[in-house]
Amino acid sequence: MYRSHNCGELNASHINTEVTLAGWVQKSRDKGFMNWVDLRDRYGVTQLIFDESRTDKTVFELAKTLGREFVIQAKGTVIEREAKNANMATGDIEILVTEMTILNAALTPPFTIEDETDGGEDIRMKYRYLDIRRNPVKNSLLFRHKVAMEVRKYLSDLDFCEVETPYLIKSTPEGARDFVVPSRMNAGQFYALPQSPQTFKQLLMVGGMDKYFQIVKCFRDEDLRADRQPEFTQIDCEMAFVEQEDILNVFEGLTRHLLKEIKGIEVDKFPRITYDYAMKTYGNDKPDIRFGMEFGELNEFAQHKEFPVFNAAELVVGIAVPGAGNYTRKEIDGLIDWMKRPQIGASGMVYVKCNEDGTFKSSVDKFYDQDDLTNWAKTTGAKSGDMIFVLSGPADKTRTQLSALRMELATRLGLRNPAEFAPLWVVDFPLLELDEESGRYHAMHHPFTSPKPEDMALLETEPGKVRANAYDMVLNGNEIGGGSIRIHDKATQQLMFKYLGFTPEQAKEQFGFLMDAFQFGAPPHGGLAFGLDRLVAILGGQETIRDFIAFPKNNSGRDVMIDAPSTIDELQLNELHIKLDLL
Repeated sequence: MYRSHNCGELNASHINTEVTLAGWVQKSRDKGFMNWVDLRDRYGVTQLIFDESRTDKTVFELAKTLGREFVIQAKGTVIEREAKNANMATGDIEILVTEMTILNAALTPPFTIEDETDGGEDIRMKYRYLDIRRNPVKNSLLFRHKVAMEVRKYLSDLDFCEVETPYLIKSTPEGARDFVVPSRMNAGQFYALPQSPQTFKQLLMVGGMDKYFQIVKCFRDEDLRADRQPEFTQIDCEMAFVEQEDILNVFEGLTRHLLKEIKGIEVDKFPRITYDYAMKTYGNDKPDIRFGMEFGELNEFAQHKEFPVFNAAELVVGIAVPGAGNYTRKEIDGLIDWMKRPQIGASGMVYVKCNEDGTFKSSVDKFYDQDDLTNWAKTTGAKSGDMIFVLSGPADKTRTQLSALRMELATRLGLRNPAEFAPLWVVDFPLLELDEESGRYHAMHHPFTSPKPEDMALLETEPGKVRANAYDMVLNGNEIGGGSIRIHDKATQQLMFKYLGFTPEQAKEQFGFLMDAFQFGAPPHGGLAFGLDRLVAILGGQETIRDFIAFPKNNSGRDVMIDAPSTIDELQLNELHIKLDLL
């Protein structure tokens, strides 16, 4: 056998035991008459000692040839370490080596395999298999495994059944762009890779599976950011004979279970807020509630004065920033410049300092007296020593801008503690949203989401006011899951397609298989999907998902390690009946 123990398990209780270890050379220290080698595997590091007076000469000389990341096997005796290392799990012992085999030599790595490496992100992605040897990446992957196992355990204990669904499916026009796969056996036709298993999990409910889940890879051909990947993993779930409350209870339970088992945290509160409340109070539908700074709408106290900017605005809204009343003019101007960046697009910002003596000093003192500013402070919840920042303009745009400021200030003030977890549900989303360019309505979630029964009549008169039987779970300002109660009858599904601009022929071509299935006794059903990558990153205290994915793509969607995507040869193109016409 290559090893009797791993490199992380030996301790003082093993002294005088003969052992065999195998792993990678982390580093070596040659003192001439004595040579120490740190041997590393997935489980830890153990120090090997080669002593000129006690080690076979051939083995002793061989040890001097070892380089970083050589793969070796070492046999020897566990002895007490003279200079103990309390920072190592194996720091009380070392192995006096009697035999050693070099299993594989190694080139010098392009960056150091250490927790704090000298390698930049690009070089580490090119040599990702080396990066995985580093503790931060290795531990992130082990952490992901632990989360996935707890998910499977929780859902399996509730009688959910894990079912795999196809990867080669039909392309549909809704949502992001599909990744498409040409079919050799069906010339001129293409599969799509699934953006989610949505229709299949609904068909499983029609098939009577009752409770389904799957930890599944999904694909979207969209422009990427640092926290997005073209292929991502969902915890996909569906349940039959349920209402919204049933689903919220099950997956609130899953979240509580993960926080307790993974982080040792008991969650007391799990608030539920409506979409309208979230937008009005926080400016977005995935609010971070670890801190306050809730919006205060100031139209009543800011308009009808002599300040034309506010008078012409649809919305005047502000936030109180705790303890920021001592900001200098330079710091305030810096924030205003930050808000004017193209990414935010604000034209300016008003500020009010809440002095310790209860008075106020603002950038609009010319137009507003102390009574006006007192009302601003009451509305935003500002206290002495705080700062109020105020924006104005079109309601949706202004709320989005103020939301960005709220998050930026919370980051600067250290209010977004990664060790604190604040989950909540956002419910009652709009069913439809209007595309200003096309003038068409689009499904805010997807076209299979059921409207609130009490809003059905509004579809004919005010479709923008119809609420969806939909819900998102938010954790620390990130949407980690979303779902809905589904439409389960053909007539309602046809009506939804009509309002989304599908002709009956288009609906039948794209989704006829689903509507046909509904005619054979589809049960009421609903579900939810968690983003596993994002969930794991948040539980792991990180902002980005990349280090929790074994082999991620870069921001251009490339795998620089294997150089993909790549061209294929002419023979393959001919077999697929594809001719390239690159402009």
